[in-house]
Amino acid sequence: MRFEVRTRSGAALPGLGLGTWTMGEDAAARAEDTAEMYAGGGAEELVAEAIAGQRDQVFLVSKVLPQNASHAGTKAACERSLRRLRTDRIDLYLLHWPGPHPLEETYRAFLALLDQGKILHYGLSNFDLGEMERAERLPGGGGTSVNQVLYNLGRRGVERHLFGWCRSREIAIMAYSPLEQGRLRPDPALRNVARRHGASSAQIAIAWTMRWDHVVTIPKSSRIAHVRENARAADIVLSEEDLAELAAAFPAPKRDVPLETL
Repeated sequence: MRFEVRTRSGAALPGLGLGTWTMGEDAAARAEDTAEMYAGGGAEELVAEAIAGQRDQVFLVSKVLPQNASHAGTKAACERSLRRLRTDRIDLYLLHWPGPHPLEETYRAFLALLDQGKILHYGLSNFDLGEMERAERLPGGGGTSVNQVLYNLGRRGVERHLFGWCRSREIAIMAYSPLEQGRLRPDPALRNVARRHGASSAQIAIAWTMRWDHVVTIPKSSRIAHVRENARAADIVLSEEDLAELAAAFPAPKRDVPLETL
């Protein structure tokens, strides 16, 4: 099992995490990647319940919405997230996507929060190569630890340029929706590879995103059985034959494509 991905800021992220998009929306159904937009902060409250008593064993991620990402707004949003998460620090704090406020302001807030120990690392989400290059030149840009982007078998455009650029700078890629929110195209090649490993197609799709040493993958599941099934993907090592078969069925684009999002 590949346990962690290290970044230039010194962060050690687990190679496989748990996304929480849409969790917490139904209060009646309540029985690590979190964000203030998810269920209006409800996902953070749900995570607080889940990690109670084991905070030190969890690598906790949250995000600030772009409309809140001014200097003062970022700090205020972080304080709200800390209260909802019932913790004194967020391990990794991300800007959810490029927005109306100058990124310099967001970075200035990140650095202040870092100095106060309220966040331990910071990064970006849904930033394409040109945006990452511009961010890198800003004060604080050199501390960017992670870029979270959409990445799965059917969404491979980020491999063309963004992956290599981030890898060369020890910026981790955090792959969200590795199963395309459960809509990943069923394919005979995927089923063939799954049979060879005695695994499910979902496990193979997750393992495929983890073949890079700088990629963290965060499938979302609210069912314990699915979480456990997804976790077993970290033990799967795909062979060259497996990768070739999957590449033939899910080819990378031959031309540059705009950064995709969900």
